[in-house]
Amino acid sequence: MNTIISALEKQKPFFEKLSRNIYLRAIRDGFIAIMPITLFASLFLLIANIPQIFGFVWPEEIKALIVKPYSYTMGILALLVTGTTAKSLTDSMNVNLKLDQEINYLSTMIASICGFLILASDQISQVLSKKVSMAGFSSANLGTTGLLSAFIAAFVVVNVYKFCMKHNITIEMPAEVPPNISRVFKDLFAFSFAILVLYALDIAARSLLGVNVAQSVSTVLAPLFSYADGIVGVTIIFGAYALFWFIGIHGPSIVEPAIISVIYSNVETNYNLIQSGQHTDKFITTGVENFIVTMGGTGATLVVPFIFMWLGKSERNKAIGRASVIPTFFGVNEPILFGGPLVLNPIFFIPFVFAPIANIWIFKFFIDILKMDSFSYILPWTTPAPIGIIIGTGFQFLSFVLPILLIIVDTLIYYPFFKLYDEQILEEERKGLNATQVQLKEKVLKNFDTKKTDSILEKAGVAQVEEQRRPDQAKTETSPKSSEQATVHSPSLEASDPINVLVLCAGGGTSGLLANALNKAAKENQEAIQARAGSYGSHREILPHYDIVVLAPQVASNYEDMKRETDKLGIKLVKTEGLQYIALTRDGKGSIDFIKEQLDH
Repeated sequence: MNTIISALEKQKPFFEKLSRNIYLRAIRDGFIAIMPITLFASLFLLIANIPQIFGFVWPEEIKALIVKPYSYTMGILALLVTGTTAKSLTDSMNVNLKLDQEINYLSTMIASICGFLILASDQISQVLSKKVSMAGFSSANLGTTGLLSAFIAAFVVVNVYKFCMKHNITIEMPAEVPPNISRVFKDLFAFSFAILVLYALDIAARSLLGVNVAQSVSTVLAPLFSYADGIVGVTIIFGAYALFWFIGIHGPSIVEPAIISVIYSNVETNYNLIQSGQHTDKFITTGVENFIVTMGGTGATLVVPFIFMWLGKSERNKAIGRASVIPTFFGVNEPILFGGPLVLNPIFFIPFVFAPIANIWIFKFFIDILKMDSFSYILPWTTPAPIGIIIGTGFQFLSFVLPILLIIVDTLIYYPFFKLYDEQILEEERKGLNATQVQLKEKVLKNFDTKKTDSILEKAGVAQVEEQRRPDQAKTETSPKSSEQATVHSPSLEASDPINVLVLCAGGGTSGLLANALNKAAKENQEAIQARAGSYGSHREILPHYDIVVLAPQVASNYEDMKRETDKLGIKLVKTEGLQYIALTRDGKGSIDFIKEQLDH
C-alpha cells in the first residue's frame, strides 16, 4: 500500500499542473459563475413537477407560466456559459500579460457570445405572402446541447484577442480621443478576426456534415458520452475524484471540466424524459456528483465522522469525529479529511477510493435494474446528501431506500479500516505519545505547525499543549522571491481601518470555516479584522479590497498563479496545509494571531 501511495505522490506535480490548466479552470469557473441561475431555474421545475407526485396536476397554462423562468435561464445555459468562460479565461491570460497588453474581458465576453450564436444557432425562415423571410434564429442549441460549442467559441476568441494584443494588431487613436472610444477601435481587429475564424469553422462544419458546429460536435462525441455513462466509464471518472483528493489534489478541478457538459445535458434530458412519462436513465448528473459519489464530501465520507465519534475507542478520534460531523453533513469534509487524517493515510486508501465507486454501482443498479428514475433537478451542493437524493430524484419510494442502503454500505466499507486505525491511535495514546505529531511525521504532511493543530485536542480535553505560540512556527511559504515582490501591503495593526482577509477554496464552503472563525474571534476579542469566504476563480473583481489572501489546502497548488495577481496589487498571500488549516478553523484566537504573524512577517 505504501508503495502505491509513494508512486501516486511522485505524480503529484504533474496532476497539480493539470489542475491549474487555465482552460480547465475557465470551464469550471464559468459554471461556478452561473450556479445561481441553475439553482433558480431548478426551483421552478420543482414547483411545477413535485405536486404531481402527490396527485396534484397544474393546469397546462399555469404550468407553462411556472416553467417560463426555467426556459429563459437554463434554456440559454450555453449562451451564458460562453460569456462566463471567456471572462474567466481572459482573467487568467491577463495575469501573464503586460499592463498595456491586457485584454478587455467585456470585449471577449461579447465576441464569444456572438461567435457562439454563429456556431450553434440556425436561422428560422417563414413564408409570408409567398415570400420567404428570416424570422430570427433557433434556440434549440442555446441550452445544454450547445455547451461544447460554447467552450470552443470562448477559447478561440480569447486566444485571438491575446494574439492581437501581444503583437499590437490594433488601431491606435490620438491621445485626444476619449479612452472609451479609443478602446472600441483597439478591439476592432481582434473582434473581427475572432468572428471570422468561428464563421469559417461554421462554414466548414456545414459543408462537411450538413449541420452546424454544435450539432456536429454532439454527433461526433455521442459515442464517447455514451461510454462515459456506462459502468466502466463512471467507475473511472468518479473513482478519479477520490484518487486525486487522496494525494492532496482537488479532484473535481481535474475531472469535472471534462464531463461538465454531459452532467448538465443529462439533467435536461432526464427532465424531458420524465415529462413524457418515460424512465429517466441518464446517469452522470449533478445529483450523482454531489449526493452519490461525494456523499458527505469526496470519498463518500458522510458516515466517517459518526464512525469516529460513536465507534472509536481513542479519545482523539472521538474528538475529531465530533468536530467534523456538522461540516461533513453539509458536504464540507475537510475537517475529517485532514483532521482524521484520511488523505495520504495508507490505512484509508482503499475505503476512500472504493466507497464512492460502490455508491455508483449501487445507484446504477437502482436505475438499470430496479428502474428508479435518475436525477432530474439541480440542488445546491451543500444540501445534505440523503435529502438531496430524495428531492433530486422526485420523492420516489426507492429514493428513501437508497440513502439508507448507501449509509450502511459505506459504514461497512470504512469500519474495518477505521478499527485498525483506531487501535493504532489508542495504542499510541496508551504509550503517552502525541498521536497527532506521530501521524504528521510518519504518514501525512510534512512541515506542519503541530502546536496549532493540538488546539483541537486541547479543547476536547485529549492532549496537553503549551499555551504560548511562537511566530516562527508558521510553516506556510510567504517569503518574497525577489526585491520587487518584497513590497507587500502590510497595514498597521494599530490602524483604525480593519484588516480585510479573503479566504479562498474551490467552492466557497471550506473557506467559510476559517472566515467564520476569524469574524467570530474578532468580535469576541474586539479585533479590527474582517474576513470573507470566496471561491478561487471568482475572486478577481474583489481582490483589490483585501490586505491578505489565505488559500485553503484544496487550492494551495494555485499559489504561484495567485501570487502573480497579489504581487501586482501589493497584497499578502498565504497558502495553508491540511491540518494547519483545520486547526485554524477550530481556534479563533489562534487564527487571528496567524493573520497578524503573516502580515508582520
